[in-house]
Amino acid sequence: MGSPRVSIQTQDFDLSAEVSALRAHNKGVGAVCSFVGTVRDRNDGQSVSTLELEHYPGMTEKAIEGMIDEAHRRFDILGARVVHRVGLMQPLDQIVLVAVTSAHRGQSFQACEFIMDYLKTQAPFWKKEQTPEGARWVDARVSDDAALARWGISASNA
Repeated sequence: MGSPRVSIQTQDFDLSAEVSALRAHNKGVGAVCSFVGTVRDRNDGQSVSTLELEHYPGMTEKAIEGMIDEAHRRFDILGARVVHRVGLMQPLDQIVLVAVTSAHRGQSFQACEFIMDYLKTQAPFWKKEQTPEGARWVDARVSDDAALARWGISASNA
């Protein structure tokens, strides 16, 4: 059996190793699209020195698996992999990887963006940012009605 489709982990990930595992032994793969999100040093106009992410084990993986299932229904893709880190991170650290394989690039690009938009707006993560004014916990899901509407998902149904 291959690698799992979803990993929630504290340790960093290796983009090259993840993509190699996703496309391993599948001669039908003609395209791989990947997205890596990183911690930046500012958010909402404030300096951020660290970012801490938390999730509900089991619930988060199930939600992301559902996103991948939906991507398979909507797009002609061969495989998808999501790695999302939790725990304490600093600016420049990698947070998330979405990688998608397909026979042709268009489907990989679309599915990768779909999964990332869904992750950013719907995945159950909470984050604590350390700012000059102190720590603040916020829901990591971003209200992005335009991102949801692009995929035919209304904010009220998300």
